[in-house]
Amino acid sequence: MTTAPTTRHVLSDEQLAELLQLVRKADSVELKLTVSEDAQRSAIQALRLDPLDAQIRQVFFFDTPDLALQEHGLVVRARRVQRKGEDAIVKLRPVAPDTVSDDLRADPLFNVEVDAMPGGFVCSGTLKGTVRPGGVLAHVHGDAPLRKVFTKAQRAFFAAHAPEGVTFDDLRVLGPIFVLKLKTAPADLDRRLVAELWLYPDGSRILELSTRCATTEAFQVATEMRVFLTGRGVDTNAEQQTKTRTALEFYARELAEA
Repeated sequence: MTTAPTTRHVLSDEQLAELLQLVRKADSVELKLTVSEDAQRSAIQALRLDPLDAQIRQVFFFDTPDLALQEHGLVVRARRVQRKGEDAIVKLRPVAPDTVSDDLRADPLFNVEVDAMPGGFVCSGTLKGTVRPGGVLAHVHGDAPLRKVFTKAQRAFFAAHAPEGVTFDDLRVLGPIFVLKLKTAPADLDRRLVAELWLYPDGSRILELSTRCATTEAFQVATEMRVFLTGRGVDTNAEQQTKTRTALEFYARELAEA
């Protein structure tokens, strides 16, 4: 159900077979590539990404100080998005599509998606929810209970998959992370490309390039993306990074030091 990215970037026959089965049973596929920090400037120039077109996002994660949710494959996140509002998700990864209940699979706010990157992949199940204006900061800077940020369905999904004994009241704020998100449609790619620049408090950055596609076209789009990016001089063989894990581990260290 999950294969961590490697620097070798070659999947075995067994991994390819597993990936094919997951893609067939998923709702969508997101193809991702992180650009090494020393190559980010040249990639931005080669792709003609204009930072003034980017949307600002503020992302908060919630976990225990020892990252118990992360260890159980559960991600709890809330987000403030410029000109768009606020939202929250509860995500489980890895997830086997066959194990998801019919009711949950029929929920339009629930999505089973395969994230694929050079050398690895993971299938996740994400339940989304809209947050009332000011709801995120009411918890982060006020005394509103965290559970109120999430819908009844999200709280039930959390309870079904959280470690035994862990509730929303046990979670700490891990964040924020500021993100610049930019959507572009290069003429020679014939599909939308999304660039996200995650800015961490220690000055480090992760630049991720991605595109979503239907499950029936995943392998064709992956080939097209690789040809496009290499043609623009973007290294598709660089070691891959994980945005969420990097954020969680940074703030967990900060909590431990405090």
